[in-house]
Amino acid sequence: MTRVDFYVIPSADPEARLTIACRLADKAWRQGMRVYLLCADEAQRETLDARLWSFRSDAFLPHNAVEEDADSAVTLGLGEPPAGQHDLLINLTLQVPAFAGKFARIAELVVEEPAIRQAARENFRYYRDQGYPLQDHRLPRL
Repeated sequence: MTRVDFYVIPSADPEARLTIACRLADKAWRQGMRVYLLCADEAQRETLDARLWSFRSDAFLPHNAVEEDADSAVTLGLGEPPAGQHDLLINLTLQVPAFAGKFARIAELVVEEPAIRQAARENFRYYRDQGYPLQDHRLPRL
């Protein structure tokens, strides 16, 4: 069954979610996982795309928009994931996607911004009520 990890970030800045998304994607990719980053909108996807190229000073994380290369190990999208890419979903939207159960793992990124925190609570309840194994991780300040 899909495992859901909630990463609680001690920041009110929604952009902190993108920093953690980059770190999680990098770690998963280095472990040989295929990663799908589900973005809330095109602006967020463009910002995340730029960050993935530059978030580390010593390397970059190879990735593509799902429309450009669905076979990439790390893809960014706004809807359904590429076929066969079901290792890790990093959910940057505020709701549980209908296809969430297709993934082995889901990462939900939570900051102290009220709308994001409330959405995360609702998502947590949904996952719990559906019987998903849940884990939360309290991250240190960035």
